[in-house]
Amino acid sequence: MTAISVITVSFNNLPELLETCQSIDRQVQLPFEHIIIDGSTQPTIKNYLEQNTQPHYRKWISERDEGIADAFNKGINNAKGNVVVMLNSGDSFYDENTIATVTGLFYKNPNITWLHGKYKLQRGNQTVIIGKPFEKSKLYRGMRSVCHQSMFVKKGLHTKYGMYDVTEKIGMDYDFLCRIAIEPFLFTKSVLVNFAPAGTSSTNYLKALKDAKRIYQKYYGKSFMLWAWQLRLKILHYLLTSPVGNFLYKIKTKLKLENM
Repeated sequence: MTAISVITVSFNNLPELLETCQSIDRQVQLPFEHIIIDGSTQPTIKNYLEQNTQPHYRKWISERDEGIADAFNKGINNAKGNVVVMLNSGDSFYDENTIATVTGLFYKNPNITWLHGKYKLQRGNQTVIIGKPFEKSKLYRGMRSVCHQSMFVKKGLHTKYGMYDVTEKIGMDYDFLCRIAIEPFLFTKSVLVNFAPAGTSSTNYLKALKDAKRIYQKYYGKSFMLWAWQLRLKILHYLLTSPVGNFLYKIKTKLKLENM
């Protein structure tokens, strides 16, 4: 039986948290549990959760943490379900069928230990849907076609490979993906989540690239493909932050090449 624990990390952002909660509460198949890890410096989220009736599957921990990875780990350690997904404040499930879809896929594919799917996000001022099957041979590309919000992971993988590395402030999800790369997984063409545009890896893009290079080399050593890919992404980053880049990306999306 698949029991999904949704873990939401929040920090002084009640409006975004409410968006996430609403997407969970709309599910035709509700989660086994929804755990909110509230590391806020202000009591706004804690007060709201305590003063408003919450569904029986929602629980929360309001206390300071040591960063995103520490908050992730806190959620995993408190999760009672056998599958966990990290859906941060502001992120949301794509539609009301996400949990039902994922549960069905685990039921039909009992040998997989994790799965991921497509996700919707903003890129180059365009709304796009991306996501391709994970390929270990292309890990040098970082989290190019995978995001942790679209990864549903059997909790046993954390027993086998460890928790999120608290020394990683941005690339903790990529670090974990590098560790579980040999595990059997499934990719679904279904769109699973809406990715919030202000995530840490998005707002600190160049720092995230540097961290991804270091993490890859830690597990797989130096690589020309890694160097070339990072150079490509840096050029694209500077292009996309310019009017010319936005225009070119608009053409790319019209040609249905946004997933390249």
